[in-house]
Amino acid sequence: MKFSDEKKNSIKMYILEKIEQKTESLSKYVSNELGISQNTVHSYLSELLEKGIITKSKRGAYELVSQKYEYTFAREKGELENDTHAYNECLYPLIKHLPENVIEIWDYTMSEMVNNVIDHSDAEKLDLYIEHNYFTTRVFLIDNGVGIFKKIKEHFSLASFDDAICELFKGKLTTDIDNHSGEGIFFSSKMMDEFLIFSSGKIFTVNKYDDEKVLNFIQGIQGTCVCMSLSNFTNKTAAEIFGFYSNVDGGFAKTRIPLKNIFDKSPVSRSQAKRICNRLEQFKEVIVDFEGVNWMGQGFAHQFFVVWQKNHPSISLLPINMNDDVKNMYSHVMGAM
Repeated sequence: MKFSDEKKNSIKMYILEKIEQKTESLSKYVSNELGISQNTVHSYLSELLEKGIITKSKRGAYELVSQKYEYTFAREKGELENDTHAYNECLYPLIKHLPENVIEIWDYTMSEMVNNVIDHSDAEKLDLYIEHNYFTTRVFLIDNGVGIFKKIKEHFSLASFDDAICELFKGKLTTDIDNHSGEGIFFSSKMMDEFLIFSSGKIFTVNKYDDEKVLNFIQGIQGTCVCMSLSNFTNKTAAEIFGFYSNVDGGFAKTRIPLKNIFDKSPVSRSQAKRICNRLEQFKEVIVDFEGVNWMGQGFAHQFFVVWQKNHPSISLLPINMNDDVKNMYSHVMGAM
């Protein structure tokens, strides 16, 4: 069977994705999933090997050929004064051949994260690690500063690091309101395929991340580690992400609360709901994402969807990804209004 160029490229990309995910019995798996022969899969693997895109790690197993780079920037040398320097000198030369939407996302996220180190971390040093292959680009930024969750907790007099992380999920959070909008982490986390912040023994993440790669970097971290990863072939655009969370005037009007990333167990209490509700009056629409949440308590549901909503009628609360048990509790409290 002769495939079109588009079909061939999609098969190659699928193979590379499965190699990145360390899929076992690769050729058999791809053959079954795509309905093509294992000989056909091997022909694509041979082509990728020949082009130096992948390498064979052991019999029947492959890995992407990656370039790895390490840089250090010291404040005393004046290297932590420009938030675009790390991007322009270290990352851009590696990705300049990629599509414009990918370049724009990295330009924004790198400058925002480096700016946080410069203006907020009190760090004297920033270590930058870049891993770049045909399929993905991954960046680690590690500073030796005070720690982002500690900084937020102390500035806003919060009870715990968990409360600080909860506030980060909402956006519009800054410890320097005169000079910053508090949007950088929120939008960067939405643009990336993987986005993680590790500090004070705690993790902030809104999506998946590669545990093995991350854990290798966060051992013994005293300040803050930011891990970001993006497909070199993503269709996402910075404008699309900003547009989704903006109103007709372009303002940051919408936020999304992924409950499973905030609570270790299903939310049950009014105090948990009050944590979530803090500062939500700054938005026009709040998406409450219940994906991965098996149940919610009556106190949480009533406080959030009845008490808080009654006091803020102009703000839209939109629950999504509710399973039957969560829907039943939601319907229960709403029916009791």
